[in-house]
Amino acid sequence: MLHDISLELTAGQVVDLLGPNGSGKSTLLRCLAGLFPRHTQHIRLDGTSLAAIPLKVRAKQIAFVPQHADVDGELSVEQIVRLGRTPYRRALQGLSASDEAAIEDAIGLMQLAGLRKRQWHQLSGGERQRAQIARALAQQPRVLLLDEPTNHLDIQYQLELMRLIAELPLTVVVALHDLNLAANYCQHLVLLKSGCVMTSGTPEKVLTAPRIEEAWSVRANVRR
Repeated sequence: MLHDISLELTAGQVVDLLGPNGSGKSTLLRCLAGLFPRHTQHIRLDGTSLAAIPLKVRAKQIAFVPQHADVDGELSVEQIVRLGRTPYRRALQGLSASDEAAIEDAIGLMQLAGLRKRQWHQLSGGERQRAQIARALAQQPRVLLLDEPTNHLDIQYQLELMRLIAELPLTVVVALHDLNLAANYCQHLVLLKSGCVMTSGTPEKVLTAPRIEEAWSVRANVRR
């Protein structure tokens, strides 16, 4: 449950939602994605409420990758990424040149060219996350929402994925548990607890020892 959330996010930044389990990170992300219709009138994109933006148009502006994104059937990486063009296609219409270009751009941004024919069941956890993010990027959104994209990944894949995310040329809102990843790859942090915003700002402002103790009840040393 969220309470009195008020945020204004700057375009082009990587924004992290962080906080203890149950603080409301995933719920807030889903609200931003427009998945709770009764709240869409309170969320605005460039001054326009999500409620006033048709779903198909919204899908061209906001892309959401849930924490446990999966694929039905045996699809290849390229086929998964192609699904991102659904908002742009009409019934029985094939892929256009602009569709193909968007797909290639997404595959390139997530460095999946060498895996494009690989089947879903053959991918590692990190490769699956990159494929799902590439599918979202093929939508050519202005805002990308990611729920725990590094969850259950080994450290090297966490670092690799966050580096790719940080280099994306769009606004990214991501929920993370790892404070080190948040500090190193995000420009703006929003610290949540019990459904409320405790504080927000730069990593230097948010990730202080007193704030960490207040949010997680642990004492921490903060070093650059």
